[in-house]
Amino acid sequence: MADKQAKNDNRLSDKEALRIAETTDVSPRQAKELAEKHGKEKAKKEAKNFKAEG
Repeated sequence: MADKQAKNDNRLSDKEALRIAETTDVSPRQAKELAEKHGKEKAKKEAKNFKAEG
C-alpha cells in the first residue's frame, strides 16, 4: 500500500519547487500547486505554459 501512495505522490519538495520557479515565471507555491494538479512530471511543462500565457 505504501508503494502505491509513493507512486501517486505529486507533491514537490521546496527544492524542486524552487528549481521550477527559477526557470519559469511561477512562484514556488504555484509550482507546487501545478504539480498537485498535473503531476510532478508535467509540472515543469505546465509552468512553462503558464509563463507563455501570462
